[in-house]
Amino acid sequence: MKEKINSLPTRRFGRTELNIPVLSLGGMRFQHSWSDLKMEKVSAENQQKLEEILKFSVQNGIHHVETARHYGTSELQLGFGIQEFPDINRILQTKIPPREDPSQFELELERSFSNLQCKKLDLLSIHGLNLPKHLHQTIRPGGCLEVARRWQDRGLVDHIGFSTHGPTDLIVKAIESDEFDYVNLHWYFIFQDNEPALAAAAKLDLGVFIISPTDKGGHLHSPSEKLVKLCSPLHPIVFNDLFCLNDQRVHTLSVGASNIEDFALHLHAVSLLDKADKFLPKLQHRLAHAAKKELGEEWLLTWKKGLPSWDQTPGNINIPILIWLYNLDKAWGMESYAKARYSLLGNGSHWFPGANLDCLDKHVSEDRLKKALNLSPWGNEIIQKLRELKLKFQGESSNRLSIS
Repeated sequence: MKEKINSLPTRRFGRTELNIPVLSLGGMRFQHSWSDLKMEKVSAENQQKLEEILKFSVQNGIHHVETARHYGTSELQLGFGIQEFPDINRILQTKIPPREDPSQFELELERSFSNLQCKKLDLLSIHGLNLPKHLHQTIRPGGCLEVARRWQDRGLVDHIGFSTHGPTDLIVKAIESDEFDYVNLHWYFIFQDNEPALAAAAKLDLGVFIISPTDKGGHLHSPSEKLVKLCSPLHPIVFNDLFCLNDQRVHTLSVGASNIEDFALHLHAVSLLDKADKFLPKLQHRLAHAAKKELGEEWLLTWKKGLPSWDQTPGNINIPILIWLYNLDKAWGMESYAKARYSLLGNGSHWFPGANLDCLDKHVSEDRLKKALNLSPWGNEIIQKLRELKLKFQGESSNRLSIS
């Protein structure tokens, strides 16, 4: 590890008034199993690695630890780990999905407290407000938020927020309900569609936590050769971290570590924060120029116009996501990321909705797809690009690591 920062910069986490480090330890990738197990079933080797991560985090000023009820053994292992490595500055967060029956939500909250062996949560998130029904289950009278408020009134929970993979308009609606103190959302260089949500969060003084900037932000842990060259002299992880943190509406980024080596580039990015303006304009210009060269400026400015949503498209084909993946592959050589996300479509439920193109020419004809694209100025071109994408990636499927 080249970088070691005993005290990371912190930012005021919105109305929570917490001073949160600009890097957070995400607990989705260091656990032994995605299934709930008893501690004796967790390997000693895995638990030792998790505790090494915790120790390193404390030593380097990463005091915010974020996990979830449905990250398998993550909560359970953290519960033991944080006893071994106490931290007076630790900010502990977990996430629990909304339920139609709030009593089920409360049972899961009780389970989280038991797993984490904690007396209080600094941050509790309603996990996965991805559909309108999830928001309704949360904020309706007698809903899950009332359960969380009772625990808050008892001094067991300090601040309540939500996490989301949902559409931007739903995120903004949840923020504007003014029921939450912070939000976990996706926003990074390759995906800036949630800009209105950032603006809404800033207006109402919500803390903003960026989910998975390295993995969902483009498989930056294994970047394409083209992307590496375009981001030089920075690694793509460093570039993306600086891009996110250069926006003061962003307060912290998740580092989903599976070993201590995973922190190195993120810590390097933090060491360059005061030099962000030296790097970002040049690199953003270079990336934009490469995209224009491959795809054309008019396409980049207008490709989203008139595209139907996935639930208004034959076969639930998610055309906006598919064309976005096409653009990433063509512009910056992000084939592995595009392939992985293509394969997940159709298997990601409400976490990554819609289908890929495997149904085209089987259950969905090209004519039906053309009719769905009647409002797009690029109808024929989009059909052609979709066919290119299908030819390149068809036939493989994958599942989310965790679906709750």
